Amino acid sequence: MTQNLADASRPAVPAAVPAARTTAANDAARDGWWRDAVIYQVYPRSFADGNGDGMGDLPGIRARLPYLRDLGVDAVWLSPFYASPQADAGYDVADYRAVDPMFGTLLDADALIRDAHDLGLRIIVDLVPNHSSDRHEWFQRALREGPGSPLRERYHFRPGKGENGELPPNDWESIFGGPAWTRTANPDGTPGEWYLHLFAPEQPDFNWDNPAVADEFRSILRFWLDMGVDGFRIDVAHGLVKAPGLPDLGSHDQLKLLGNDVMPFFDQDGVHAIYRSWRQILDEYPGARIGVAEAWTPTVQRTANYVRPDELHQAFNFQYLGTGWDAAALREVIDVSLDSMRPVGAPTTWVLSNHDVTRHATRFANPPGLGTQIRTPGDRELGLRRARAATLLMLALPGSAYIYQGEELGLPDVTDLPDEVRQDPSFFRQAGQDGYRDGCRVPIPWSGTEAPYGFGPEGGPSWLPQPAEWARLSVEVQTGDPTSTLELYRSAIAVRREQPALGAGSDVAWLPAPEGVLAFRRESSEGSFVCTVNATGETVRIPAPGRMLLSSTEAVVTENGVELPADSTAWWAV
Repeated sequence: MTQNLADASRPAVPAAVPAARTTAANDAARDGWWRDAVIYQVYPRSFADGNGDGMGDLPGIRARLPYLRDLGVDAVWLSPFYASPQADAGYDVADYRAVDPMFGTLLDADALIRDAHDLGLRIIVDLVPNHSSDRHEWFQRALREGPGSPLRERYHFRPGKGENGELPPNDWESIFGGPAWTRTANPDGTPGEWYLHLFAPEQPDFNWDNPAVADEFRSILRFWLDMGVDGFRIDVAHGLVKAPGLPDLGSHDQLKLLGNDVMPFFDQDGVHAIYRSWRQILDEYPGARIGVAEAWTPTVQRTANYVRPDELHQAFNFQYLGTGWDAAALREVIDVSLDSMRPVGAPTTWVLSNHDVTRHATRFANPPGLGTQIRTPGDRELGLRRARAATLLMLALPGSAYIYQGEELGLPDVTDLPDEVRQDPSFFRQAGQDGYRDGCRVPIPWSGTEAPYGFGPEGGPSWLPQPAEWARLSVEVQTGDPTSTLELYRSAIAVRREQPALGAGSDVAWLPAPEGVLAFRRESSEGSFVCTVNATGETVRIPAPGRMLLSSTEAVVTENGVELPADSTAWWAV
């Protein structure tokens, strides 16, 4: 709906707002905490190194938990730290109940969870149910026992096509490039069956039609819930069930994650029975444990199917992540997102960056239409300005917001990593034409003037090289600087927590605004809040909606209104 802008009072540009948190006891009492939570993603190998080997780990994360408390977030999502050969940065799991030695031990995981809870932080862990590592005991036993073994029914083993089975069973391609099938050798050394892997060959897909797979993952859920985790981010949540018979695609042009059609290997209706059974397990535990779907679907409406009342609690809003810095496009995706989630009673999630896409400070630095993996740095000043504005927009919307480590520092993507240091498997499988995820995974800077900028205790090199210019972006440099991106995030999260009209709810009331500008009101019984976004490249004058709370770039407020700088967002109490 549309309302008129409020009459202007005489607002003042605020000083930075100090971070504030509810107590852990009050926080724990909120059974619906996830509906408006701010959740911080930690990519363990790149967050903090506790032992000086150049690789981030659980002790490093544990030592930095006070930083996350002071940032003001509600929960921490940990990307995989399970035992793994690391063919795909831990998303190839060999043992779901063990911590990889590079990250620590189960005792370290237990200590991290306990410390987080003591600080009022919840812990969400990644779960990878679509595929395992090819080093997983189940897969290794299936290889040893050969065709016809019941153990092979836990994965998708199939005979090949062609006179001698030399062709893959169907025409599916891997997301990482190349065929989605790899041929095995029989125990006697002769060519054998093929197995399905939608990602790397080292990541064979589970067959979720097999009851043993479902039983195993229910057990894995309980193992980590008993450890005290507060929820799971479910990797490739849309991919577990494949269409019966594994039919050919027929057109390789359709083989895209965000195509308009439902693929025979993604977003099949059968996945929802799995998540209904998982929801029952989550609901058995106290403290509102949650499930979060990483579900790449053709539409937000189909994403909503994953968060019906008897399924998962949240699903990532990738349509929002993929929207460029354009006022009309942003308004449309916001409306569609809220309208799609409202009928199922689930909160919308908002996310700008993660470990699989180019950081939004770099995406917004480049011309629109280049997608979510970009190879050029673009105009970094422009990108940071837009990124700061986009953050305030995201945090002003109803629902839950996700922050990817380092975005609170304004980190750009590292677009010039030498090929010889890259580790993204899709980069190598696609001959360097794709697979640029390493650029968003470079370890974050904490302090100091030389690499690794406080990432580890010994000062040795980090697993991916950090740019020299990151010295000025470190936590140490930005802390206490009211103009820094870090302090903007701290202030925004604190204001969000203090303003009753922010976070909770499912509605925005759009206000009249000039072309290229967004303005909307959020209401509560205790007051109103207005967010104004200038997504144009020019300063725009509008009536001041009320008392300014925060702005991404300094705005000029006068008796005649407010001048919103180009690519900026401001928050107002009304």
